[in-house]
Amino acid sequence: MKQTHVILGVHVRDRIQDAGRVQQLFGEYGCNIRTRVGLHQVDDDFCSPGGVILLEIHGGEAVADELAAKLNAIEAVEVQKLVFAHPGE
Repeated sequence: MKQTHVILGVHVRDRIQDAGRVQQLFGEYGCNIRTRVGLHQVDDDFCSPGGVILLEIHGGEAVADELAAKLNAIEAVEVQKLVFAHPGE
């Protein structure tokens, strides 16, 4: 069976408005999220209203596509998918 790593990049433009809906979907797909890394700009005087979350998905592209579609349905959220195949495995 060909192995793949499926990564979703989730750009949340308004964390305050959309964090609850995004987090709800992350909970719904919790058993399919192998790794989660959040990135946003923050320093002593500023905390960015947006951010990027990287998700490593377990369960293949179909699961990733399903989650991505639900996230993309949120107005201020954009999702892009990366797939790394490992031929011969």
